[in-house]
Amino acid sequence: MLIICPNPSIDTFAWITRFSSGTTNRFESLQEYPGGKGTHIAFAQRELGQDATLLAFWGGRNGSWIKEACLNKGIDVIGPELDSENRKCYTIRSQDQELNNTELLEPGPFITKSDWQSFLDIFKKEIRNHRLIIASGSWPAGTPESANRLLSEHCHEAGKDLIIDCNGSQLKNALKSEFFGIHLNEPEAGEILGTTNPFEVIEHLKKNVKLVAYTKGKQGLWLYFREELIHACTTIDNVISTVGSGDCLTAGIAFAIERQMANSDIATYGVACGAANCLNEELGMLRKTDVESLLPLINIKNLSHA
Repeated sequence: MLIICPNPSIDTFAWITRFSSGTTNRFESLQEYPGGKGTHIAFAQRELGQDATLLAFWGGRNGSWIKEACLNKGIDVIGPELDSENRKCYTIRSQDQELNNTELLEPGPFITKSDWQSFLDIFKKEIRNHRLIIASGSWPAGTPESANRLLSEHCHEAGKDLIIDCNGSQLKNALKSEFFGIHLNEPEAGEILGTTNPFEVIEHLKKNVKLVAYTKGKQGLWLYFREELIHACTTIDNVISTVGSGDCLTAGIAFAIERQMANSDIATYGVACGAANCLNEELGMLRKTDVESLLPLINIKNLSHA
């Protein structure tokens, strides 16, 4: 499986007891993880036993650190090397509940026209080796706002299936083309489509895509595929971290699709993987044993004839 992470990062838990405005504040400790939405998906695929190739822009020492972490997991890494640094993203952990889980995101590198062309050339060559491709996450400054749409057009020409998970102008432009699948959440649907009603969201999107995975937090997943609509959800009593749950859900859906599972099983794997991430302190990571224990606990309802 080919996974595209346009804007990889070093995701960092940063612990601080309290924050005082206008004075010096010191982090008590830091814990770093390889990050970016596509990176989370690649790690989840490897944990589930699926081969994964990660295509990204790799920048400076930060990029080398992320690449090494991926290689240690058995993930193949490809993509252009940059002089500028990949970003770092900080998630604040604090006893102050107003501050806890606050995120601070660096902008990441600037992509030149030459960098973009190198990326596109590698992409067009690499998709020949994969049936399913996932493009997940934001794009760094300098890349075209139509980047995901261009990828979808190349996949269509090559007869390959593409799943997109993005927002903003990248999502708006991608929806001007036709591609295989999309994952979007409630805020993204409200911004792009002007509605968060699952039935209306799916009615909008099924004109352009074959598979729609729409998530509304604790309310679960609405999966539309093969003219069938399924709702799937579960309850987690001890949530440790929700960061990366949507990425792990995408990974579970893609894993099931690769194995040509039934629609109900695709939805089940998606929700189980998203929930498994919540049981893990590590940012955007899941454990296969947690997924397996959650699979029987997923509530499935077929809404096709409701």
